[in-house]
Amino acid sequence: MNIERLEWVDDARATATAIRRRVARVAAPVDIGPIEDDVRERGDDAVLELTNRFDATDADLVSLRVEPDEVDAALVALDPELRASLELAIENVRAVADAQTDDGVRTVDLPQGQTIAIRQVPVGSAGVYVPGGRGAYPSSLLMCVLPAQVAGVERIAVASPPGADGRVASPVLAAAALCEMDEIYAMGGAQAVFALAYGTETIPAVDVVVGPGNAWVQEAKRSVYGTVGIDSYAGPSEVMVVVGADTDVRGAALDLCAQAEHGAGGVLVLASTNEGKIDAIATAVEEIGERPAIEPGEVLSAVLVPSAANAIDLANALAPEHLELLDSETAAMADQITTAGCIFTGPFGATAFGDYVAGSNHVLPTGGAGRFSGPLGPDAFRRKIATVQVPAEAAAELAPHVKALAEAEGFPVHGESAMIRARD
Repeated sequence: MNIERLEWVDDARATATAIRRRVARVAAPVDIGPIEDDVRERGDDAVLELTNRFDATDADLVSLRVEPDEVDAALVALDPELRASLELAIENVRAVADAQTDDGVRTVDLPQGQTIAIRQVPVGSAGVYVPGGRGAYPSSLLMCVLPAQVAGVERIAVASPPGADGRVASPVLAAAALCEMDEIYAMGGAQAVFALAYGTETIPAVDVVVGPGNAWVQEAKRSVYGTVGIDSYAGPSEVMVVVGADTDVRGAALDLCAQAEHGAGGVLVLASTNEGKIDAIATAVEEIGERPAIEPGEVLSAVLVPSAANAIDLANALAPEHLELLDSETAAMADQITTAGCIFTGPFGATAFGDYVAGSNHVLPTGGAGRFSGPLGPDAFRRKIATVQVPAEAAAELAPHVKALAEAEGFPVHGESAMIRARD
């Protein structure tokens, strides 16, 4: 792993911009247009052909749907220790998702006499993309499926790329079984997103598509936004680690390198007021970064900041996906962070806990999107509905104002529509 030292220029935003310019290696958007056209025109045949070409290279899939018997068998064969860990993760993620729901109806009575009632209702269906490729990711299934279930979504369809043998990874199927999922499709890439969004002969279209994935998946999600809702446009993984004089060197180095396991192009940042600690952690990162699981050429940006307050300012300017405040001084300032996707505080606050079992969601905003979005939760699967009740007295008082505004905007019939309700 390459270590790059950045000079603090007394400007958190400028430093954050320099970090992203140095480490970001975002490829030009991939061309998914032909795949989109093919799936929309040929449906199942196109998805099967693409799945066999790119994923199930040693098989010849004839059906996209994973049969319930295969899902049940994966759960029976699951290692007991892995099952216990998945069940713990399910319990914690569901508990946190439950805490985010508001099933009540909020009613506002306004002075003119009208009443506005706002309620939340779940979308009718959701598609969950669970990535494959580098490995099996049952945790991503939990992070997406459980908030949808808590939100009350009636139908949830899971898509995950099969391996060369034509089968979806057994840990993913076992996690689906533990979540009582019965609609699973062996398909990946852009074609999976298009199949979920537009529907095929065997896959009914959904209302929302969520889940992490590679550049093809993310571009497909961006393409279908508007036809369906999406959670976010996610890029490579990010972590910023703030350390102090007492921070454990190897723990911090492992936290930084752990995020590098997610693949190339990630944002890895180390910040501290202690230069000696930065040097020690950088040395440990270089050693750990030689492991095969970590992409060669990854860049760690190391920043010596003048004060803990500057570290907080840098974090807010960078808006990292994951932020670790491992030293006591910045941990005590966690409530001043306004942009990070998820914050981990204290010497034991490793991002890995949130990636798997702590209960927080690991589908988080990247690329600075923490400035305007947050973790995946039940709200991604719900929509608000307003019910407006206008009694006669409210109509009489409001109509002249509607008329004035409508005529100013060149919509006189809007005014007439209101004024006719103002008659005795």
